[in-house]
Amino acid sequence: MPAQNRAVAIWLAIVGVLVFLMIIVGGATRLTDSGLSITEWKPIVGAIPPLNDADWQDAFAKYQQIPEYHRVNKGMSLDAFKSIFWWEWGHRFLGRFIGLAFALPLGVLWLRGAIRRDLTPKLLGVLALGAIQGGAGWYMVRSGLVDRIDVSQYRLALHLGIAFAILGSIAWLVLDLVRGTSGETARASLTPTRVAPILAGAVFLQILLGALVAGLKAGLAYNTWPDMNGALVPAGLAELSPWYLNLFENVTAVQFNHRLMAYLVAALALWTAWSLLPSPGSAVRSSGLLLAAAVLAQIGLGIWTLLSAVPLPLGLAHQAGAAIVFI
Repeated sequence: MPAQNRAVAIWLAIVGVLVFLMIIVGGATRLTDSGLSITEWKPIVGAIPPLNDADWQDAFAKYQQIPEYHRVNKGMSLDAFKSIFWWEWGHRFLGRFIGLAFALPLGVLWLRGAIRRDLTPKLLGVLALGAIQGGAGWYMVRSGLVDRIDVSQYRLALHLGIAFAILGSIAWLVLDLVRGTSGETARASLTPTRVAPILAGAVFLQILLGALVAGLKAGLAYNTWPDMNGALVPAGLAELSPWYLNLFENVTAVQFNHRLMAYLVAALALWTAWSLLPSPGSAVRSSGLLLAAAVLAQIGLGIWTLLSAVPLPLGLAHQAGAAIVFI
């Protein structure tokens, strides 16, 4: 790999690891119910946390004005507030740090002529996604500050979906830089599998369904498997009207759909691995088998998380597993 490509690939790989960590921290922020602890969006001065008792009292007073405090955390102590505040502040700070870790080296590498011309629009596209993600994060938080005690599951799915789009884009760019022209030749010689693009789309859709499960706290219901409290097809899948609301707002239907999509993803992953077995390259065969193994492990982890009623360590591991499968 040319030295020029190597420098860009290392930089992007580091940013990709940071985005991966950001997804995990975001999951922790959600699972600890910390996401609404900061009720303002100040992109620059918001990077500075409360520095004295007066600052903490001001931040706590603002939190005490939202419905989550009155309906869930009434009487919370300042120390308890600090514990959820730091999760949300850390999540936002890491987002700012990732933005700088991407934008500043991008400018330096571009000025030094270290970035290929064909990469420039792609990298600018990732930068734009990052900027959109910041706005989407605040758009999500705002949904829980007025009439709700948590954020909208729709906006949570949007926020998580953009995060995975950024992660996938960075991973794709790194792999293209690492493979170079030899990778193009190798890919051209392979017998293509038509299932692979469908599998990629199914994994991304499953991630969005997982966001709906998280947003509705559907993982705290039906903590049995393979049945759902005694039924393979539970009652109440279509209790909302109009019918399509069940896909997004019915706890029973949302968890049921997430389960069904997991089985579909597993079938597609196994089919993809099987279809790649005749490929001449051992690395290609190994990648197919590794993908199938990762999907099956992720399903097992999801079942364990469900049966345990989503404890924090398992919830974070399941979200990290989704990122690994997607990459």
